[in-house]
Amino acid sequence: MRLDKFLKVSRIIKRRSVAKEIADKGRIMINDRPAKSSSNVIVGDKLEIGFGNKTMVVRITQIIETTKKSDAAEMYEILETRQTENFD
Repeated sequence: MRLDKFLKVSRIIKRRSVAKEIADKGRIMINDRPAKSSSNVIVGDKLEIGFGNKTMVVRITQIIETTKKSDAAEMYEILETRQTENFD
């Protein structure tokens, strides 16, 4: 499954266009390598997603083409969430 579609279906990011934009800006890593929105993800991949001043690390546990809101959280497990400092 494409990275941008996985992020939307799993509800980590609400809109696919936003997921595409974040990935293409280099703010998402798959297994410690920079990812584009068109990158394929598989079960077991580790995603590191940068949201402004927060970074979230998740592992993909399953891939489902369409989900209900209640099932979306079962697609990944959160490994780490950390705040990043902004020194503007």
